[in-house]
Amino acid sequence: MFGAGVAIASVYSVIIALGLIGNITLIRTFCSSKCARNVPNLFMSSLALGDVVLLVTCAPVDASRYLTEEWLFGRVGCKIIPFIQLTSVGVSVFTLTALSADRYRAIVKPLDIQTSSTTASILLRAALIWVLSLVLAIPEAIFSDLHTFNITSTNESFVTCAPYPHAGELHPRIHSMASFLIFYVFPLLVITVYYTFIAQSLMHSASNLPVEGNTHAQQQVKSRKRLAKTVLVFVGLFAICWLPSHVIYLYRSYHYSEVDTSMVHFVGSIIARILAFTNSCLNPFALYLMSKTFKKQFNQHLCCCCRTVLKRPLPSPTNYTGRVTSVRSTHHSVASLSINGRWLYQEDCV
Repeated sequence: MFGAGVAIASVYSVIIALGLIGNITLIRTFCSSKCARNVPNLFMSSLALGDVVLLVTCAPVDASRYLTEEWLFGRVGCKIIPFIQLTSVGVSVFTLTALSADRYRAIVKPLDIQTSSTTASILLRAALIWVLSLVLAIPEAIFSDLHTFNITSTNESFVTCAPYPHAGELHPRIHSMASFLIFYVFPLLVITVYYTFIAQSLMHSASNLPVEGNTHAQQQVKSRKRLAKTVLVFVGLFAICWLPSHVIYLYRSYHYSEVDTSMVHFVGSIIARILAFTNSCLNPFALYLMSKTFKKQFNQHLCCCCRTVLKRPLPSPTNYTGRVTSVRSTHHSVASLSINGRWLYQEDCV
């Protein structure tokens, strides 16, 4: 399956390249101009930074599974990498929640005095989101370690990085369910509440927003609506791209003592992983398509970024042949491939 290995490695490479170019250019675009340093743009910059961290840490680790037979990053890396990865996921979803709250205030209560909209206060709120994400990711660093796993079907064992040993079912279930609720369900529920009020306000905008006869106010309302739609698109992309990963993690945690050797499970896991990483490169390009102003600024800064991009050759993927097994976990999934008669053991991060 040499062709499959090349294809998967190529997909990871494209996602990393597009994600880094798009997100770094977005950050430069918003941070280079003082007039662009408003609440939504600074939060979007923080969101882009979280995506950059995810692409720099998790994507190469995930791609390395197809290039080597063993965990390359040692025990220290086994604790640091999952910690950084979960932090970046938290930054993404909590920043989207903060953006939704900001759109709620701008549309539902537009006449309120925004005393907390200074650049310093916005940066403080973004920093608090990072601190919260770091704190929530601490257990991942504490419990992640190099553990021994057994494949009963082949009576083989191997050592890899995982957040818990291959023993017992309670810990995996608690871990996967807590991650699903904290980093997916609860934030999306809060966002849904905000956008329910936003939708109600927009449907009654004539009475809620005194804009008749005021061209400037009408333009301001249109701008707020457009930005609300943009944030909603970001939220929708996050929900769609991360749901398959959470579903697979939950499935593995509730069947943790078994080993799913089917190709369907393995291919589904790969698709879920690729979708999750794809989310980290979509936001800049979604904003590019939805905002003419950002499109012009993005094009200007992209030219500068392209001059500094370093092109490095990628290592050639290892030749694969077809046997697949997997050991279920939550944020870490362990799988194995037979490479010319030898077993390659690999792990999904995040």
